[in-house]
Amino acid sequence: MAKLFMWILGVIFVLSKFVDSYEFEEFFFNKTEGAFLESVYGASAAGAPTPLMVGLTIIHGAAARGAVCLDGTLPGYHFHRGYGSGANSWLIQLEGGGWCNSVRSCVYRKKTRRGSSNYMEKQLPFTGILSNKAEENPDFYNWNRVKVRYCDGASFTGDSEDKAAQLQFRGKRIYQAAMDELMSKGMRYAKQALLSGCSAGGLASIMHCDDFSNLLPHTKVKCLSDAGLFMDAIDVSGGHSIRNFFGGVVKTQRLQNMLPRTCTNHLDATSCFFPQNLIGNIRTPLFLLNAAYDSWQLQESLAPHTADPHGLWHDCTLNNERCSPSQIQFLQGFRIHMLNTIKRFAASRQNGLFINSCFAHCQSERQDTWFSDNSPMINNKPIALAVGDWYFDRSGVKAIDCAYPCDRSCHNLVFK
Repeated sequence: MAKLFMWILGVIFVLSKFVDSYEFEEFFFNKTEGAFLESVYGASAAGAPTPLMVGLTIIHGAAARGAVCLDGTLPGYHFHRGYGSGANSWLIQLEGGGWCNSVRSCVYRKKTRRGSSNYMEKQLPFTGILSNKAEENPDFYNWNRVKVRYCDGASFTGDSEDKAAQLQFRGKRIYQAAMDELMSKGMRYAKQALLSGCSAGGLASIMHCDDFSNLLPHTKVKCLSDAGLFMDAIDVSGGHSIRNFFGGVVKTQRLQNMLPRTCTNHLDATSCFFPQNLIGNIRTPLFLLNAAYDSWQLQESLAPHTADPHGLWHDCTLNNERCSPSQIQFLQGFRIHMLNTIKRFAASRQNGLFINSCFAHCQSERQDTWFSDNSPMINNKPIALAVGDWYFDRSGVKAIDCAYPCDRSCHNLVFK
């Protein structure tokens, strides 16, 4: 009996180390991140062509300027050169992959590909908006296409360090080092350019949109944020899970002075890590591609375990078809909140929108959602053509889907 009592005490102690902190949320974030990445880079459907694999290039010049990953290793990118009509056009994609919101979770992260180039894949598939095939990527297939790897944990925004924990928060320097290297490889002569990103990279593409435009003053520049519209929303318990989490990111990496002054001069720093408070001040044309029922936000912001300890939302977060009528009603409220938030943004003629009523996340990187025979569509137009029409000024694009469950073209993510 004494042994059993001691074992129970030990279990309680271990659990308390996780539950009493946001670190618990971060480890859950990292665990579920794998499922989302699998959904983006997962195995191709049977019979599908093998995607282009592009090697990793390390930025050796980054060391001199202290532009390093969380663990101090050098950052990197994957680059496939354009040709023909796309030889002087550049598409830069900032990689996503969550955030770390505490010293402990950042220390954990630096032992992964999200915090160290030692663990990065040596090759990545270029699919969707990065594909080199015209039938898969009609408008950007022959552009110079670059994927900048993400290893700072704060959407390429930090510029500080924690010497005691041996952590480097140098996201802004990494972004600048990558841009300088690409400028030297021909981007300075670009006639047109698009800065894109998905998830945490989608937030980064919003944060750096005007910086990117300023870098290329004589170039046609626009930005695309895919699944980057993280909402400052109330969770299912009435709490503020995502605000608390983002607050940890801002505090840990000391982002108070790194976020846009146009926002921080009237809002707190945590609020200025939310894109809804940034998009109104961006001068460069910006396209928001987002699912109205973003799967990541459903799992990690609206109904994370900490807000749903009894697991009432568990089945719904894994498969939208298992959501109860009352849960769907809650999610309809989230959609309305999102649409109300972007009303002013949508009123600008230069901006673009594609908000489909799907349970999805990151639709520009996956081939099946970007451009395929059964891609998601709004008004009979798939995402790739909507983005292309907007970028090349073929037509204005303000596509907003009717509410779930009206859209039969969705590729809803289902998790095991």
